[in-house]
Amino acid sequence: MDLSIILINYNKKELTEQTIQSVFSTVKHIEYEIIVIDNSSCKEQQYTREHPLIKTYLNVQNKGFGNACNLGASYSNGDYLLFLNNDTILHEGTLDTTVAYCKQHPEIGALGVRTLLADGTLDHGCKRGFPTPMSSLYYFSGMDRRHPESKKYGAYRQTFVKEDTITQVDSVSGSYLLMPKQVFEQIDGFDDDYFMYGEDLDLCYRVKQNGYQVVYYGQASMTHLKGQSGLNTNPAIVNHFYQAMVLFYNKHYRKKYNCLTNGIVLTGIRLKKALALRQMKKRKQTDG
Repeated sequence: MDLSIILINYNKKELTEQTIQSVFSTVKHIEYEIIVIDNSSCKEQQYTREHPLIKTYLNVQNKGFGNACNLGASYSNGDYLLFLNNDTILHEGTLDTTVAYCKQHPEIGALGVRTLLADGTLDHGCKRGFPTPMSSLYYFSGMDRRHPESKKYGAYRQTFVKEDTITQVDSVSGSYLLMPKQVFEQIDGFDDDYFMYGEDLDLCYRVKQNGYQVVYYGQASMTHLKGQSGLNTNPAIVNHFYQAMVLFYNKHYRKKYNCLTNGIVLTGIRLKKALALRQMKKRKQTDG
C-alpha cells in the first residue's frame, strides 16, 4: 500500500468528515487507507463512519496529538505516512503529486505543502526555520515583516521562500506532514512530551539530525481552517502552546547557549505567555 493517512478527531466529527471527503474527491492514483484516532471527550462527536478505506479507533485516552499520531502509525500499512489535520481541505492532485515526488526522492524525510488559510492567504507555519534565539528575536520584533526578502531576518518564517517553489526548509507543519514510514520509525516517531504544538517542529529537527531532507513543496496546496483549536480563547491551550516552546528550547538549544542567553529566552517565553493570558482575560471581560 502506498499511503496511510492519519487523522485525529477530538470533538469535531463534522470537520473530520469534511477532510475525509476532500481525500476521496481528490486522490486518483495511489492506494491508501485512512486511520482515524478518536480521543473525543464527547461521545456525540465521535467519528463512527463505516467505510472500507477507513479504520476508526474509538475511546482512545487523550494523551496529546503526538501520542495519538504515534498510535495511528502503529496501525498503518502504508509505505508512507501522512499526518493530516482534521480541519483541512485537500486540493486537486495534492496527495498524488507529493507521494510521487517522495518516491522519486528517497533523500526526503518529511514534506509539507503550500497551506492556505480560509481567506486564501498563506499559513506561514507550512514552511519554517528552527526557532534559534536570533531568528525568534527577529520574528517577535517584526524584523521579518519589515525585511521579508532577508534570509537573516526572515529565517523563522522563511519569508524569502516563494510560495510556489520546491525547496528544502527546516520544518513543515504537522497539518500536512508526509514522510516515509521507515524514517518515522527510525526516529521513534513524535515525542510524547509535547501534548499539542511543537511536536512537528521537534520531529523535523530529528529528521534532519538523521541526515534526511525536509522539503516544502509549494506546487501542491490545501486549505487549513485554522481557529478551531481555541488558542485565543482557552487558557489550557495557551499553556500547551508556550510549554511546547520551553520543551523544544530545553531539548535542542539549552546546551548550545550560555546561561545568560538561556535566561533571556526562557524569560521571554514566560512574558509572552503572561501577556497572551492577560489579553485573553481582557477579551472575555469585554465580551461579557
